[in-house]
Amino acid sequence: MKIAVTSQNRKTVTGHAGKCRRFWIYEVKDCEVKDRQLLELAIEETFHERHGGGAHPLDGINVLITGGMGDGLQRRLKQRGILAVATGETDPERAIADWLNGTLKELPPGCHDHHHH
Repeated sequence: MKIAVTSQNRKTVTGHAGKCRRFWIYEVKDCEVKDRQLLELAIEETFHERHGGGAHPLDGINVLITGGMGDGLQRRLKQRGILAVATGETDPERAIADWLNGTLKELPPGCHDHHHH
């Protein structure tokens, strides 16, 4: 199983999954993390920029954990066979561990971190 975590700053779980360019990719076997690698996308490879079908660098992951995303992205990920999970957890390692043991606190669907001033 592969789990991607949005981490634009490489340190925390970040939101704006559609515009995120950096993802920690966790390789999980028997509920244990076996490997972790950083995937960096070009701007044109972000989900926000790439609306059509075709291959995507995140194809093959099973779960995407993020700090926030819109309904549209959640639907598009589901069409690719990716379970999208929004959470308030900011530590990627904790988010993975909590998801694996079923205790990750999820944000309501469609929740994202746009700030209106």
